[in-house]
Amino acid sequence: NTPFIGDVAIQGDTIAAVGDLGNALGEFEIEAYGRAIAPGFINMLSWAEKSLLMDGRSLSDIKQGVTTEVFGEGWSPGPVRRKNKIQEDTLWTTLGGYFDYLQEKGMSPNVASFVGATSVRIYVLDQDNRAPNEEELQTMRELVAEAMEEGAMGLGSSLIYAPADYASTEELIELAKVASDYGGMYITHMRSESDHILKALDETFRIAQEANIKTEIYHLKINHSRNWNKIDTLIAKIDSAQKIGLFITANMYPYTASATSLTARLPNWVQEGGGIELRKRLRNPSIRKKVLYEMRMGIPTKNSDPENVMLLGFRTEELNKKFKGKRLDEVARVLGKDSDEAVLDLIVEDKSPIGAVFFLMDEGNVKRILQLPYVSFGSDAASMAKTEQFEDWGTHPRAYGTFARVIGKYVRDEKIISLEEAIRRMTSLPATNLKIAKRGQLKPGFFADVVVFHPDSIQDLATFENPQEYAEGVDHVIINGKIVLYRGTETGITPGQILYGPGWKGDK
Repeated sequence: NTPFIGDVAIQGDTIAAVGDLGNALGEFEIEAYGRAIAPGFINMLSWAEKSLLMDGRSLSDIKQGVTTEVFGEGWSPGPVRRKNKIQEDTLWTTLGGYFDYLQEKGMSPNVASFVGATSVRIYVLDQDNRAPNEEELQTMRELVAEAMEEGAMGLGSSLIYAPADYASTEELIELAKVASDYGGMYITHMRSESDHILKALDETFRIAQEANIKTEIYHLKINHSRNWNKIDTLIAKIDSAQKIGLFITANMYPYTASATSLTARLPNWVQEGGGIELRKRLRNPSIRKKVLYEMRMGIPTKNSDPENVMLLGFRTEELNKKFKGKRLDEVARVLGKDSDEAVLDLIVEDKSPIGAVFFLMDEGNVKRILQLPYVSFGSDAASMAKTEQFEDWGTHPRAYGTFARVIGKYVRDEKIISLEEAIRRMTSLPATNLKIAKRGQLKPGFFADVVVFHPDSIQDLATFENPQEYAEGVDHVIINGKIVLYRGTETGITPGQILYGPGWKGDK
């Protein structure tokens, strides 16, 4: 809505009134003259499920005005098998168990999650590259149903990665039907964001149609310059799908670089069985030769140029000191090998997937997607703090800057969209899509998730070279009626709640 001068009154965890309250007196008052007061922002793609257990304050997001974190891009905190029996007793094995565990520890933001199709597949099939039999598929359906009743928002997939991409379209439709029965959404990292993106869109639309389910696309984008000209076709295909009655939305982060691991440069067949099996295969000369051939021939997709890949960090201290923050072409020169061989050697030596940033997108396309009215926002990152325990967490600046960057760069400085449109797409749009009741608006009777910021000075400060820099310009953040950020300083309290999905069978 059009901004207006007014006041917001909060009683307990609820917004009591909005408007001209000049004659009212509060027990505690925040003078917000010259600031914008908005609903708390909803992070549609968060990887904070682990970081919140380590530090529940969620400072990298709170300092941007984020009040709700949404998990579940293919992987979710449950269902999970514990190899250690003691862990089964002390931790959790279900999504509902994780919710209980996190709530008991306490967190500043609210938390919601999809159930990951990858997590369900691993629970039943481990890392095997095969289709489930009917009995296994039924078990997978039951796991999705259980997660929906424990509060999942729907089903999430990440089809570009192993073992997620071992799932057929038909398998995904069967699981999405279960989520649909409970009123949930299907949300997906599509099978391609590059050469085969239009084919991947068709698969997404087929799942939406055959499962009769509302569907969202994770971090909508087009990778590699050879594909940038597909933007008009991409948007037209989504428009056409919407016109025939499919409910299709998307989210994004406002950067021209993505972040994932170096294993994304490898064929998925060599990753079957997980990291240990991958490294065994890469030590086998004949398999290594085949992998290198496919990488060089661009099977199934030609890799990005090595100078467009920046390494975020390593498990081993020695590699971290030598190569953290370096570009892949530079690392390859130091190692005296071509970039593909360097990637294989590093994965084997570090015994990890190795996080990396990939500079693959066009700024013009980012702006086009940002203008689409059905696109919300997600950091695609953990929520962290500038503390010692996160010091070695290599990250993308989107972890500290996504929401502030949208408002500061694209609303205020470049005027790509209006402030009220940006706020709608950070708040009421995702809340409505997720069916989260009484959140996402400044409205009497709604929960008091509120952010107070300077529209003239809000700014992301995180860069690719220095990604762990808090955004500036957010003064106050209130979650469930409690102040978690006051005058830019965290209060340390943890009023966050689990936000349960439409199928939740707990206490209503």
